[in-house]
Amino acid sequence: MGKALFITGTGTDIGKTYVTGLIVKKLRGAGLRAGYYKAALSGAEVGADGQLLPGDALHVAQVAQLAPEDTHVSYIYRDAVSPHLAAQIENRPINFDVVERDYRMAKERTDYLTVEGSGGIICPLRWDDEEHVILDDLALRLGLSALVVADAGLGTINAAVLTAEHLKARGIPLVGFIFNNWVGGTMEEDNVRMVEALTGAPVLARVPHGAEELPMAAEDLAVLYN
Repeated sequence: MGKALFITGTGTDIGKTYVTGLIVKKLRGAGLRAGYYKAALSGAEVGADGQLLPGDALHVAQVAQLAPEDTHVSYIYRDAVSPHLAAQIENRPINFDVVERDYRMAKERTDYLTVEGSGGIICPLRWDDEEHVILDDLALRLGLSALVVADAGLGTINAAVLTAEHLKARGIPLVGFIFNNWVGGTMEEDNVRMVEALTGAPVLARVPHGAEELPMAAEDLAVLYN
């Protein structure tokens, strides 16, 4: 059975899926068996035949040139809302026994499985009369360490530190941050310095907007998986 790493973000639309694609691509480019798993995806694309298409997974698969068997999403929802609400709308709640089974099957097929979360670390996955589950519960249940994708620009100190504090409170190991949309300059360099000082976790890579490669050595990336 392979190793795995959980990718979360400081919020929605900060480029988590984009960076995840670069991560998997980097591992694959180094000749490592890498795969992708996501427990729940909402806001699915709709195909010509009406079938729901997992856009995030398809993006990662295309960027990293993954085979279909190396990419899996357990639950796909149509509405572009939090997974717990999308599940309520469709009356199709997440069964975490199914998630755990799918995760372990995906892990057995690869040496390095990248597990992408949904939204930020407190994103609700299921919230009904039977069960209350947020994203950090999933990371804990699967025993994963987390890598946090954050925007490089204004506001990231607050968002990154709050995410790190929540991970620490829940006992989820934080391996570091990747800053997306990097343009450089005094403010962004200071963001790196302050986030590292306030969290004790490193900023592992700085990804310019539209980058096609992760500016990080594959061997340094691989050691983050546990």
